Amino acid sequence: MSKTILITGASSGFGRDTAETLRRAGYTVYASMRGAQGKNLEAAEALRKLGVKTVELDVSDDTSVEAGVKNVLAEAGKIDVLVNNAGIASAGVTEAFTTEQAKAIFDTNVIGLLRVTRAVLPSMRQKRDGLIINIGSILGRVTFPFVGIYGASKFAVEALTDSLRYEVSQLGVEVVEVQPSGYPTNFFTNIQTPARIDVTESYGEVGHIPNAMVASLTSTFEGKDTPNPHDVAEAIDKLVGQAKGSRAVRTVVGAPFGSDQANEDVAPVQSKVVEALGLSHLEKVA
Repeated sequence: MSKTILITGASSGFGRDTAETLRRAGYTVYASMRGAQGKNLEAAEALRKLGVKTVELDVSDDTSVEAGVKNVLAEAGKIDVLVNNAGIASAGVTEAFTTEQAKAIFDTNVIGLLRVTRAVLPSMRQKRDGLIINIGSILGRVTFPFVGIYGASKFAVEALTDSLRYEVSQLGVEVVEVQPSGYPTNFFTNIQTPARIDVTESYGEVGHIPNAMVASLTSTFEGKDTPNPHDVAEAIDKLVGQAKGSRAVRTVVGAPFGSDQANEDVAPVQSKVVEALGLSHLEKVA
């Protein structure tokens, strides 16, 4: 029986590519997005032509999430795999972001992930089977200057991924993470920048570094050695196809900037923490 997969933030970028890739692999795919009948109508129609089903779902809204997941379950009867992909990027002087901006980023990247996971988990627990793939970032393991708020949200995803992984392992549900590096997607086009321009300007030359960083990264994506964003969809496809219990907890995709080493170094420490709590049995999915 074909697996049913729900992907959030699937109107563009990694999410859309993943939806198309998994559909080509023969899975039943639900690509969720905001404005499926509005601003993202064109994307939704293009996906439907490929056999991908679309669903209206705004990860920042409880009612929308609950309705979207309910609609998928009513139509498909199950959700075997959830790919938590929806996210907002940001770059700039941390002090120059407003409280409202920081809240919006966390509401999508962290609380949004939790909203959708919370809506999907009861059905997975009931059938004692399921896979949740959280899309984190190398910036959830290593920190670049001027991406403090985005990075903080992705560090939060790390903690959520591990805690959820332990909590649902004996209920037959597996939780893993994909950590992409920088890729030429709409990530940089839609990046959030600080609203307090006056604060940025007060930093002098330092305040100009974020724009220079983004420009530099964007230029590297125009050369012959440009990284292929399809790498992320392929990594997700591979995880979906693997047997339960055999999947890597974390998969770095692209230039690691030391995040792979950080993963390797932290894993045994984390394992000892769980062992000290007498909960080592939670490390293996049942």
